[in-house]
Amino acid sequence: MNPNFTIGRIAGIRISFNWSWLIVFALVVWFLATSVFPSQNPGLSSTTYVIMGVIAAIVFFLSILLHEIGHSLVARRNGMEIEGITLWLFGGVAQFKEMFKSPGAEFRIGIAGPAVSLALGVFFVGMALLTTFSTALNGTLAWLGYINLFLLAFNLLPALPLDGGRLLRAALWKAKGDFAWATRIAAACGRGFGYLMIVGGALSFIAYRSFSGIWLALIGWFLLGAAGSETRFMRAREALVGLHVRDLMTREPVTAPANEALGEFADSLGGLARHSTYPVVSNGDVLGLLPFGAISSHPRGEWGDRLVRDSVIASDQVPVLDSEDSAEDALGELMGGEIGRGLVVHDGHLVGILSISDLARVLGQRSAFRR
Repeated sequence: MNPNFTIGRIAGIRISFNWSWLIVFALVVWFLATSVFPSQNPGLSSTTYVIMGVIAAIVFFLSILLHEIGHSLVARRNGMEIEGITLWLFGGVAQFKEMFKSPGAEFRIGIAGPAVSLALGVFFVGMALLTTFSTALNGTLAWLGYINLFLLAFNLLPALPLDGGRLLRAALWKAKGDFAWATRIAAACGRGFGYLMIVGGALSFIAYRSFSGIWLALIGWFLLGAAGSETRFMRAREALVGLHVRDLMTREPVTAPANEALGEFADSLGGLARHSTYPVVSNGDVLGLLPFGAISSHPRGEWGDRLVRDSVIASDQVPVLDSEDSAEDALGELMGGEIGRGLVVHDGHLVGILSISDLARVLGQRSAFRR
C-alpha cells in the first residue's frame, strides 16, 4: 500500500501528502487552539481559537509547500528533473530525479527555499502590523510570520539534509572539488545536530513536561536518520562507479500484452518465475508496469473481462532509463520513485527492467569483495 496520496500538480510538479501529515495537521491545530493563541490573544471564544488554529495550520503547510516549490523551480532552471513534492510528518520534501550538477547549482537550489520562507515571514509580519482592527486576524498573521522566520533559521542550520547543510556541502564541494568528502562532512554535522536535539528535547520534557521537548527530540531523531541516509546513499554511488544500467538490468523480461485479459496472462505465466511487476506493451510501445499484486490480490472470479491495460501503472509514473545510463544515475532515479523499479529502453525499444534489488545485490557483492 502506497502511504502517499497525490492531490494534484503545480507548474507540472506532482504534489502528494503522506498519511502522517494528517496527524501533524491535527496536532498543530490542537496546539494552536488550546495553547498558543489563548496565551497570545486572550479573551476570545474557544470557537474563535479553533478557527484561528485551522486557518493558521492550513496556511502554515501551504508555506512549507511554497518553500519546496521554490527549491523545485530553481532546480528545474538548473536542468534537473523533479519527481515531486511530498508533505509528511516533518514538513515537506522535494524529490529530485538526479544529483546536483555543480556546487553552484546545489547552492542556488538550496538557498531558494529559505528565500521563500524569508519573503513569507516578512509578508505575514507586515500584514499583522496593519491589521490591528482584528485581534484574531492579527494573532493568526503574526504567528504565521514568526513561524516562517523560525523555519528559515532552523533550515539554515549547517546540517545535512537541511538547506543549511546543502549550502555547507556546496561550499565544501566548491573548495575541494570532492562531492563525496563534502557529503561526509555535512552529514556528520547533521548527525551532531540530531544528537543535540534528541538530548535537548529529552531534558526539556523531563524538566518541564513540555510537548515541544518531545517534538524537538523527534526532529532530532529524523535528522539523525536522514543524515545517515545521505551518507549511505553516497557510499552506494561510490560503489557503483563504472557500472551501467546494461550491466545490472534483467534482460528480455516477461511482458504483458496490454489488450490481453488478466486471466489469460496469469495462465500464460504457468511455471515461470513470479516477478513483482511486468512491463506492459502494445504494438511495440511500452505503456507501463503491471504489478503482480493486481493479479494475485483478487480471486479469478473477480477478474471478469478486465484487461491488463486496466491495471497498469502508467509509464509517466515509472522511471524510464536508458541502458547506457550510469548505475549511479539509475540509483538516484529509482530512489526518487515510489515503486523502486524502472523500465530500460534503448533506441525506443524495451531492452530490460531494473529494480532496487538488482542494485542492492551488486552493492552487497562489491562490499563483500572489498572486505
